[in-house]
Amino acid sequence: MTLKNQNQNKKSFLRRFFLQKEEKGRKAEKVSFDSSESHSDPSLKSLMSHQLSSPTPSSQAQSFRVFVATWNVGGKSPHSDLNLDDILQVHDESDIYVLGFQEIVPLNAGNVLVAEDNEPAAKWLALINQSLNRSYSVASRGSKSPLCSSLRFQKPSLKKVCKSFRTESGRRLKTCNCSPILERKYSKDCCVCPPPANMTEDYCSSEEDEDGLSNYVSIEISSPASANQMKYSLITGKQMVGIFVTVWVRKELVQHVSHLRISNVGRGILGCLGNKGCISVSMSFHQTSFCFVCSHLASGEKEGDELRRNLDVIEILKNTQFSRICKSPYSRAPEKIMDHDRVIWLGDLNYRIALSYSETRKLLEQYNWDALFDKDQLKIEREAGRVFGGWKEGKIYFAPTYKYSYNSDIYAGETIETQKKRRTPAWCDRILWHGGGIHQLSYVRGESRFSDHRPVCATFIVDVQVSNGGLRKALSGFNMKVASEEHLPLTRK
Repeated sequence: MTLKNQNQNKKSFLRRFFLQKEEKGRKAEKVSFDSSESHSDPSLKSLMSHQLSSPTPSSQAQSFRVFVATWNVGGKSPHSDLNLDDILQVHDESDIYVLGFQEIVPLNAGNVLVAEDNEPAAKWLALINQSLNRSYSVASRGSKSPLCSSLRFQKPSLKKVCKSFRTESGRRLKTCNCSPILERKYSKDCCVCPPPANMTEDYCSSEEDEDGLSNYVSIEISSPASANQMKYSLITGKQMVGIFVTVWVRKELVQHVSHLRISNVGRGILGCLGNKGCISVSMSFHQTSFCFVCSHLASGEKEGDELRRNLDVIEILKNTQFSRICKSPYSRAPEKIMDHDRVIWLGDLNYRIALSYSETRKLLEQYNWDALFDKDQLKIEREAGRVFGGWKEGKIYFAPTYKYSYNSDIYAGETIETQKKRRTPAWCDRILWHGGGIHQLSYVRGESRFSDHRPVCATFIVDVQVSNGGLRKALSGFNMKVASEEHLPLTRK
């Protein structure tokens, strides 16, 4: 072969080689950026979803302290001098506070069938704020908060009340915090959409009302302190008849909260009214999704009532649906409870102890919690695989939380006057969790005599995926010293 022919063959080979590479490049570009083609490729969509939910080289896990409490307050509205400091464990500050109440109003026909009474919810918010932001609400310990006293004369809108406990100065919480890559690609759709039209009125966004604020809120705003002096900001407060849930976040962390959505499921009268059921709060914190479920399940201590409670849990998991607020086809916002990275379920679950009253009292007198817990309905139902499969609960070291005589440390039924109200003592009030990266520090009950239930509180260290640009230099308010009574090495699986 001549030198001329060899040169021509080389040029022909190189031409074909570069043409093939150019064609492959065009195909790769089409796969990466053609949205219609990506919709039709399930494997590509699955890969994208995995990349969005998995840690990336630009993020790392950081630990935050989360406090959770549940309390059935027996239909009583709080008085202004009720101190929540001990219940909220304000001496060990957390980054996030999640508080769920049941029966903040009596569960009578009037409260179930007509408009909700928001006044008790407003009072609970005021008391929580008083404890979390002590210097903001009360000048000195023992003095009455002007906020609480004003509530006696007002029945304010819950949405308006929520605004007075915020630190965002009128700015909205982020609707979306999707990946920057997706933000650039779907910038017109992804991160500027307003809250969905079906969001309830007392969804606590920080957008200002056009009709102004009530007298109650103006009193709060005119107080000497400002939002800059508050340590914690209210993220949301939502009521469904007697169920009330509220979430507070350290104010410097509010900017990392997004995708806030709320879903209610009624499981009461006719299987749908709100005297029983749940409120679920979904939110993203940094790059990790959270769901907090506050529930009040079916009551009763007859044999078989535990199956009604199981059904309530099943229906709540099935019917809770969070609205889609991101229009990106690769939205990171979960729409079902179990799709979230971290889930915490709190409330009056109403499971009882499968023993007679006399047998239960005998074990109570011996402080034999293990023998009592072996007969706990929730433990039995979980171990049988009928409810809460895969969930965890911390070991219980405290006495049953229900049912007490009001303003007393005596269980109802132990005196002649309370015989008609006698119930077998039980651990009705519980906190469970699902998902990795959740480590429980404490699981205790409070000792307030305000209600016939004792409040139950849990503290967690929760791992959160944080982008390197959003890492804090130090964990503010995080106390690495854990008291000996807080160590809970065992969890009930």
